[in-house]
Amino acid sequence: MSRGTRWLHEAWILVVAGLAWFASASSGGWVAYLFAALPGSMLLSAGVATGLWPADPRAIHFGALGGAAGTLIGLFSFLWAGPLWAVALTALSAASFLLVGNLGARAIPEAEEVPASRRSPLFAAEVAVDEGLLGAMNMHLLGTMNLALPMALRARRQGILDEAREAVDLFRERGWLEDPAAYHPAPPPLEKVELRGRRARGLSFEHLTFESGYEPRPEEPGRERWLSYQPCRTAHAWLLRHPEPGRPWLVCIHGYQMGRPLVDLPAFRAAWLYRRMGLNLAFPVLPLHGPRMVGMVSGDGFLSGDLLDTVHAEAQAMWDIRRLIAWIRAQGATAVGVAGLSLGGYNAALLASLEDGLACAIPGIPLADVARMYWWHGPPRDMIEAERAGLGRAVMEQVLRPVAPLALTPRVPKERRYIFGGTADRLVPPEQVRDLWRHWGRPKILWYPGAHVTFLLHASVRRFIAQALYESGLAASEPPRRVASA
Repeated sequence: MSRGTRWLHEAWILVVAGLAWFASASSGGWVAYLFAALPGSMLLSAGVATGLWPADPRAIHFGALGGAAGTLIGLFSFLWAGPLWAVALTALSAASFLLVGNLGARAIPEAEEVPASRRSPLFAAEVAVDEGLLGAMNMHLLGTMNLALPMALRARRQGILDEAREAVDLFRERGWLEDPAAYHPAPPPLEKVELRGRRARGLSFEHLTFESGYEPRPEEPGRERWLSYQPCRTAHAWLLRHPEPGRPWLVCIHGYQMGRPLVDLPAFRAAWLYRRMGLNLAFPVLPLHGPRMVGMVSGDGFLSGDLLDTVHAEAQAMWDIRRLIAWIRAQGATAVGVAGLSLGGYNAALLASLEDGLACAIPGIPLADVARMYWWHGPPRDMIEAERAGLGRAVMEQVLRPVAPLALTPRVPKERRYIFGGTADRLVPPEQVRDLWRHWGRPKILWYPGAHVTFLLHASVRRFIAQALYESGLAASEPPRRVASA
């Protein structure tokens, strides 16, 4: 049986689930239709699209959203449809959610040196969570990463192209394409900061702010636009530090669309790192995120398709974090390591190629190549439009080269480099994690059998991070159990 035919048969489950939602609301009035429309329309349209165009990943994204919404709303559908309908709707929606998870896992291309995953209902559910998140991004519910590039092209196509050409000429003339590290000047020491106490997730922490001082060079394209982003001029970080001096620090760099304490602290298991590992922690906020955002959603503009905005965002992130590390060392830190998640993993890898003296670098589920990410997630028609506009992948790679981890040499010794990634990651393809691992000389790596968002569900990830902290000297005692590594 061909792949397309198999997908066509499976699509009927989504179609039946979508029709069942509309049928359940037939006697419940307009309120019932209002609640049924969300999962019903998504499941029905995803089923038809999956059956007719099985290669289009967006159908799976919306099917995951519909399955998740239907499973949740189905628990309350007895209010208009009765208990039997409620059970049927919840079961059909949950089955649809797992189905699209299996379809998403099946769509992951095999990558050399990435281990295969053993399928299970939990594995399918993890993949479906990633698919649903991508669907939310496509609908602009959580920002504009997937569709941002064509949107930017339509808004100011010629301006983006002119800036890209000007930037490449400048970077080549200054030697920054050959030596990207030279693009990043050493920032001045950080002397004046403001601190105020805050509390979130049962943890007391300090909110640190300081004037960033970063400015693109006068001759760099996009300078005036970047300087108009007023919130980015103030740097922010969340600090958890023990009262006694002389502790090691871990700098934790958040992912895309994060930058809030309620999200950042649990994503890194801050309580565990602070109390169990005995570390002082610093959570810098990336430009355009959290209190530094300039759009409707945290992170808007960082991966917007305005390539020079991405370059300046990364350059300022490095500037701010290096100033923060200098301040941390001035407070008596015995050692400083860095960890990052997703986009934060990209920044952790970039920092490890610019900052001397880091005790360890732990990029987790790391993005490694922004240009390739656009081509991975962007609809083919829009990528063709970008090529026709003169913004092909090769041009983007040159523009982004000064802030690309794969273009720089890590300064952290190989034995203190650690990477972890998911074998079924639908946001950051496993091949990007593998490419960073290869570029870094194949250091210790953990491949967990799961997706992007659900890495916290895997105990092996926490054990791997603990091992990294012990081996690099940031934590004082032996880990409870060692983790095999490649």
